[in-house]
Amino acid sequence: IQLSIAEGDRLGIIGPNGAGKSSLLKVISRIYKPTLGSIDVSGRVAPLIEIGAGFIPELSGRDNAYLYGAILGIKRKTIKERIDSMVEYSGLQEFVDMPVKYYSTGMHLRLAFTVATEVAPDILILDELYAGGDAAFIVKANQRLEHFISKSRILILVAHQMEYISRFCNRAIVMANGRIQKDGTAREAIEWYEDYSR
Repeated sequence: IQLSIAEGDRLGIIGPNGAGKSSLLKVISRIYKPTLGSIDVSGRVAPLIEIGAGFIPELSGRDNAYLYGAILGIKRKTIKERIDSMVEYSGLQEFVDMPVKYYSTGMHLRLAFTVATEVAPDILILDELYAGGDAAFIVKANQRLEHFISKSRILILVAHQMEYISRFCNRAIVMANGRIQKDGTAREAIEWYEDYSR
């Protein structure tokens, strides 16, 4: 594929399962290396891709917040200054000193989302927004995300729910079989995909 994403873009990526959406995010996040060609990324990336990726199950939520923050390029001093407000925001006060191996998927999501959205990155990458999150946290997270998106230079969002693409994105691509089938406004891409899926 050939894809350029510029400052101010809020790019949605849609397509069927197995289309290559998550793989593309991992290449942009430098988790995968491209097998052919090259990628040029300028700026600090906050990938919210695999919730809790990098978490060490035996460590507490608090220790993992420091670890995950370091993975995302957030300074230890910043985490230390903000850890109390982060724990409060995540709603994990009772569990933050418990090993994360006892956390539910929703608890993992809340901790990872809170850490990743503590400092605005240049490029915010989200895959399947809030999968496994509870309803109350999703409402709160949407408010935080809108503020966070406004501070990020670029948003890249993969979602199967078109309402998220419509709400957060000004541009979208449709992927299928590892290729970009459509690139346009969010509305154009959604309409194209809905016709393609029939």
